[in-house]
Amino acid sequence: MGGLLEAFVAAELMRQHTWSAERFTLSHYRSPEGREIDLILELDDGGVIAIEVKAAASVSTGDTRHLRWLYERIGDRLKAGVVLTTDDRARSLGGPLWALPVSALWELG
Repeated sequence: MGGLLEAFVAAELMRQHTWSAERFTLSHYRSPEGREIDLILELDDGGVIAIEVKAAASVSTGDTRHLRWLYERIGDRLKAGVVLTTDDRARSLGGPLWALPVSALWELG
């Protein structure tokens, strides 16, 4: 289920890229050390939105470790680190990190 949800989110972001007023590039990050971030949106102004996709309603500390690592590396360039979940509510995870429902992809626009 996780891979299917991740593919859905990537496809939705690619679709929104065609009409969004906010210009961005979409990529995936994987380091040789095994750090992985499902989706990276790089904005025209240099800002970054990093997204982890989880097919679960809850978020653990482990789900945010790579987002926190990225925040330590790029600081304020990270506009948001988001864990998209199957939950139906938004939660702050501290600083620029958030847990959001997948439906936020089309509800927050």
